[in-house]
Amino acid sequence: EQIKAIQKELNDGDDNQTDVKELEEKIKATNFSKEAKEKAESELKKLKLMNPMAGEYSTVRNYLDWMLSVPWGKKTRLQKNLVKAQKVLDEDHYGLEKVKERITEYIAVQQRTDKVRSSIMCLIGPPGVGKTSLGKSIARATGRKFVRVALGGVHDESEIRGHRRTYVGAMPGKIVQGMKKAGTNNPVFMLDEIDKLGSDFRGDPAAALLEVLDPEQNNSFNDHYLDIDYDLSDVMFICTANSATIARPLLDRMEVIRIAGYTEDEKLEITRRHIIEKQMEANGLRKGELEIAEEALRDLVRYYTRESGVRSLEREVANICRKAVKKILLKEADKVLVNSENLNDFAGVRKYRYGEIEENDLAGIVTGLAWTEVGGDLLSIETVLLPGEGKVTTTGKLGEVMKESVTASEMLIKSRAADFGIDYDVLKTKNIHVHVPEGATPKDGPSAGIAMVTSIVSILTGIPVRRDIAMTGEITLRGRVFPIGGLKEKLLAALRGGVKKVLIPYENVKDLADIPDNVKNGLEIIPVETIDQVLAQALIKPLEPLGGKKPQVDDINLKPAETLAGTIIHH
Repeated sequence: EQIKAIQKELNDGDDNQTDVKELEEKIKATNFSKEAKEKAESELKKLKLMNPMAGEYSTVRNYLDWMLSVPWGKKTRLQKNLVKAQKVLDEDHYGLEKVKERITEYIAVQQRTDKVRSSIMCLIGPPGVGKTSLGKSIARATGRKFVRVALGGVHDESEIRGHRRTYVGAMPGKIVQGMKKAGTNNPVFMLDEIDKLGSDFRGDPAAALLEVLDPEQNNSFNDHYLDIDYDLSDVMFICTANSATIARPLLDRMEVIRIAGYTEDEKLEITRRHIIEKQMEANGLRKGELEIAEEALRDLVRYYTRESGVRSLEREVANICRKAVKKILLKEADKVLVNSENLNDFAGVRKYRYGEIEENDLAGIVTGLAWTEVGGDLLSIETVLLPGEGKVTTTGKLGEVMKESVTASEMLIKSRAADFGIDYDVLKTKNIHVHVPEGATPKDGPSAGIAMVTSIVSILTGIPVRRDIAMTGEITLRGRVFPIGGLKEKLLAALRGGVKKVLIPYENVKDLADIPDNVKNGLEIIPVETIDQVLAQALIKPLEPLGGKKPQVDDINLKPAETLAGTIIHH
């Protein structure tokens, strides 16, 4: 009471009164929901009765500040012009047709209806294909504000939902913070790297996101700090991830759009349209001072980068730009022209081989196709035969599933040894060793099954495997070829590696509809249903069964080509 009296005499208490008055006016002017208004008014009442020196005062004050800084009923006017939106998306990104189509559909529906309860989009693809920048383009095309939250390494549930106010330094979670940053309640909200969420004793943030990413529930999102329902139903959530290793219930709430890597032609177009201009500007080059010939760009893609996206390609172009600036400043040249002859001077020695398949057809060496998080890759499989007692061993850091694939291949070959022209008694005196090179890289999955069988049959019969053929497919003990995932990435890898012919499981033919035409035209794609078809295509001469049996492959009827997803496939 004495302090109050002294403050009154010194007029110090006026600041506090002004503060409370300001808050009162702001609360009246804000378009709160009914629950939020009641909460804000009750907190303000508390604040009026408190001594500014009390510890609780700043807690209540901070709470009211957060309540007022979150957008309530503020919306940006949405862009409803379809043609303009299409133009924006095409300007910013080359390719990615599926995503663009999905966005334009969304805007078309928005034109007809005022409220769009959109499903949450999840863009899954390798690094450097433009997932994050696509979010910015979507915001620009739809006329919304853009907010990005990086979820990589987040392992505390309160990062999403906020801390309770009882803790010192409590704050709302990233969702409410993002809404404050946007300043409107209908932004494009990007949850970046959602597959990198962790979980520990502090809770599971992926479980906390279940409420946020469910259009049926997120109209009453409850942050622990604000402790009132906040409406997120107007927010357009977009998630990005490198792989689908996301908690099942969370993945179930999202519409997955897979973005595969770019083809060589797409990379050239992206470099021409976007990368060169961007890097010239970043490195201080004026227009006309640097020219990179098309053949030099193609060589950059083939011999200096091996990736699905364009990040390494951008680094190589930046490297050329820096060397060009140096040449111009040293007065060595006024204008720099880079072509395939002088590319080595700018980019250094070639890092990768392109289209250099084995010189000869070799026994026991097969090219498989692998899917990795950074796109597709060629996978070499080697087998050797040694004197022994019928054992099969493996090396190359193979996972459990891949080791089982080798065992399944072994059992299939042993059960049908006579059909493949192999003497079972000879098998008992030989050891087989299967190696998958790049021994330091972990490999797993069943899709190398047919390649394993081909490699082992080839070494046992001594018939070489065609060097220009690659294959992918899971094998069963009956010799059936089962479907695999990541077909687009695998075919792109085959094209990058200079392979001419690819064997794929027959059940994967339906996926060819999503493969770009230039990939399908650059490869001879052969669908196979049984291991006999695989061996007939892969080995340079037919197998001769023991005991005068006819080869089974003669009885196999390949399906007519024109029925295969509208694609011409050669048999």
